[in-house]
Amino acid sequence: MNIGQAAKASGVSAKMIRYYEQTGLIPKADRRESGYRDYSDTDVHMLRFVRRSRDLGFSVAEIQELLDLWRDEGRASAEVKRLAQNHIDDLHKRIAALQEMTRTLSKLVCACHGDDRPNCPILEGLSSDSDDEDLSIQPRRGAVAG
Repeated sequence: MNIGQAAKASGVSAKMIRYYEQTGLIPKADRRESGYRDYSDTDVHMLRFVRRSRDLGFSVAEIQELLDLWRDEGRASAEVKRLAQNHIDDLHKRIAALQEMTRTLSKLVCACHGDDRPNCPILEGLSSDSDDEDLSIQPRRGAVAG
């Protein structure tokens, strides 16, 4: 099948397929006499594997490692589990960081009157040299802190 058909069957855009080939994540497709790429069902299966891995947030480097493990029938499942667990741990750290950003920004938003006044606690907090978690911002009256 051509690249458009492989893209449709795998859910990976033709542009990304070319990129994955160029970076060596996946092997280059066979070529027809006409020079067009020719993808097999196995290639499409591998592309789906890559797409699912990307959907779960794995990096290209991690996907390369997963693909290597997937191709190695003598692999130990412990290696696959280790890689997946490390990714889960990283996701938890990223979630915690996003939650902290949300709390900090919510405090700044609650401190802002949002009216015609020029002073803005959000801009003051962002320009502060302090990395203090609470940014010494007090919510304005009637505001609900996040």
